[in-house]
Amino acid sequence: MISFDQAHYDAVLAALNSSLARGYTMFPITQGRGTKTGDPHLGSHAWPSMCSTIISIVEDEKVEPLLKRLKTLDDSYEMLGLRAFVWDIEKTI
Repeated sequence: MISFDQAHYDAVLAALNSSLARGYTMFPITQGRGTKTGDPHLGSHAWPSMCSTIISIVEDEKVEPLLKRLKTLDDSYEMLGLRAFVWDIEKTI
């Protein structure tokens, strides 16, 4: 799962594509606040920025390269915000 400031949209999709992670589900508007720094993303008058979230099932060997690309993106624009989480998927249909 990747949650990110909407300004990262094109770069996150590029990271998925360059990692050969083809399939994903997109939640174009999500809200949240980082655990350590940065402004809330609430879509309100006081906090107008918004997030998007992508869930993608990625083969094990593609996870680390994708996380590395996302980390580089996040480090380049710290105030925008980007978080990625990895879960084990036990079954799919």
